[in-house]
Amino acid sequence: MGTPGHNLARPKPATRAARRAQIERAAYKLLKEKGYGGTSMLGIAKEVKASNETLYRWYGDKKGLFKTMVENNARATKAALDEAIRDEADPLATLEDVAPVLLSMLLGERAISLNRAAASDEGDELGATIAAAGRDSVFPLIEKLIQRGLESSALAAPSARMAADWFLNLLIGDLQIRRAIHALSVPSDRDVHSRVVAAISASKKLCRT
Repeated sequence: MGTPGHNLARPKPATRAARRAQIERAAYKLLKEKGYGGTSMLGIAKEVKASNETLYRWYGDKKGLFKTMVENNARATKAALDEAIRDEADPLATLEDVAPVLLSMLLGERAISLNRAAASDEGDELGATIAAAGRDSVFPLIEKLIQRGLESSALAAPSARMAADWFLNLLIGDLQIRRAIHALSVPSDRDVHSRVVAAISASKKLCRT
């Protein structure tokens, strides 16, 4: 008789992807219920009826699992920025296209659940994981995109880093904090669009040549 999750040893790619999604949903559920410290690999494994060994084999450890979750949450934003940089697309037009994806992701339930758990975590492991796999991986791409705009004289700013920081502050402001403390509900598509329009308009004024 096999151990729970024994048939996961060599899953087909589609089955493995579906199983990973199930594992991540369970991790978010337990994170919301128990916090980061109270969420364990064993608890997640039991939730999805998998073996603890499977989770460790796929993710390494709990930090690896949550790093993957943060990366997956930011995947669409990073993919859009990577494509724009590769195709040498117009920086401001690209930011206008990417901003709704980025803002919706940052204010979505998954990102907010992660941030709420990080705020209540006595250690700094989850917060550091969110920073490394989230903002620290997206910010350099925005900076690189703006740098190209500066080099082509399409934009003007003291530095690409400063301009990227301006843009993110204009776009996000205190919205994520307000979501995390339950002072703001999930924004509608119209709310996101209005915020993006305002942020892009202000960025153009700040970075005009």
